[in-house]
Amino acid sequence: MAAATTMTMTLPAGPPRRAAMVAATVTALSGMVVAGQAIAQSATAAYPSRALRMIAPFPPGGGTDQLARTFAAQIAEGLGQPVTVENRAGAGGNLGAEATAKATPDGYTIMLTSNSLVINAALYQKLTYNVRTDIAPLALVASAPLVVLVHPSLPMKNMKDLVAWGKRSKGGLNFGTNGAGTSGHLSGELLRLSAGIGMTHIPYKGAVPMMTALMGGDLDMGITTAPSALPLVRAGRLRALAVTTPNPAKTLPGIDPIAATFPGYSMDIWYGIFAPGGTPAPIQERLVAEVRKSHGSSSVRAALERDGADPVFLGGSEFVQFFNRDLDKYVKLVKQAGVKAEQ
Repeated sequence: MAAATTMTMTLPAGPPRRAAMVAATVTALSGMVVAGQAIAQSATAAYPSRALRMIAPFPPGGGTDQLARTFAAQIAEGLGQPVTVENRAGAGGNLGAEATAKATPDGYTIMLTSNSLVINAALYQKLTYNVRTDIAPLALVASAPLVVLVHPSLPMKNMKDLVAWGKRSKGGLNFGTNGAGTSGHLSGELLRLSAGIGMTHIPYKGAVPMMTALMGGDLDMGITTAPSALPLVRAGRLRALAVTTPNPAKTLPGIDPIAATFPGYSMDIWYGIFAPGGTPAPIQERLVAEVRKSHGSSSVRAALERDGADPVFLGGSEFVQFFNRDLDKYVKLVKQAGVKAEQ
C-alpha cells in the first residue's frame, strides 16, 4: 500500500493576515520607543552621574576664562559633581563654539562665552555649525559696556567734541580695537554710521597693545571693554569719553552713554552659558536652575564687580529670544557696515 503523501501549501497573505502583521510590527516598534524613553528618562533622572566640562573659548587668564572658573566652582557645588574648565582658544572663539556644538548633547558639556558667539555667526559665512540649532542658550549671566577712549592730552571731553573734531579732520578719525570682528570693532562701525563721520579701523591683537598705541599717540581713539580700560582710566593715563550701553555704567560714574548724543545707539559685551543643541529639556532646566543659584552667590557677584560687569540674568526661553534678537542685530550691522571677517 503506498504511503500517504502530505502536502503543505502556503497561502498568500490576505487582508486579515496582513493586518495582523502590521499590528505586530507596530506593537514591536512601540515597545522599542517605550524602552528608549525609559532609558532616556532614567539617564535624565540620574543626571549628573559624573564630572562636567565647561568650555571657555579663550585663553587662560582672560576675562571669559576667569568668569568660567568662577561659575564652574559654583555650579559644581550645586550639582555635586566636578566641573572642569577646558580652554579651547582660537579663531576668535570659533574653536570652542565648534567643540560645544559637536559634543554629545547629554548635559556633560557646557560653554561659557561672550557675544563673540553671535558676532562670529554674523561675520563668518562658512562655520561648521549652525549657531541657532547646534548650540542651546541656557542663561545670560553678565553684561559690560565698552568704552570710547582718547589720550588725556587731547581737548575732547565728550562725544560731541569728538564728532566735531572728526568732521574737521580731513581724513576723519582712526580708531583702534582689540581686533577685527570684535565688539569694539562693530561698536566703532555703528558709531561711524550714527555720526556720519569718516572712521578707519585699526585692529590690534588684544586690548593691551591697542591701549599702548593709544597712550603713545598712534591712534585718535580706541574702543575696548570696561574691564580692560578701567585701570588705565582710573590712573589718568587714558580718558573715557563715553560708554556704549544705553545707560551710564556704575563703574564709570560721570561718563555719558553714546546714546545721549545719538539716541538708539546700544552696544555691549555680554556673557552667557550654553549647551550643545539637542540637550534634553529636563537637563537644560536643571542647568539653568543651577546657574541661577550660582548667579546669586557672593563670589560670583564679587567677581563681576571686580571686572566691571553688571550681574544680569536671563534664563531659558527669555535668553533664547534675547540671543536670536542680538544675532539678527549683528547680521544687519555687519551688512550695513560692510565688515568682512578677514578685516
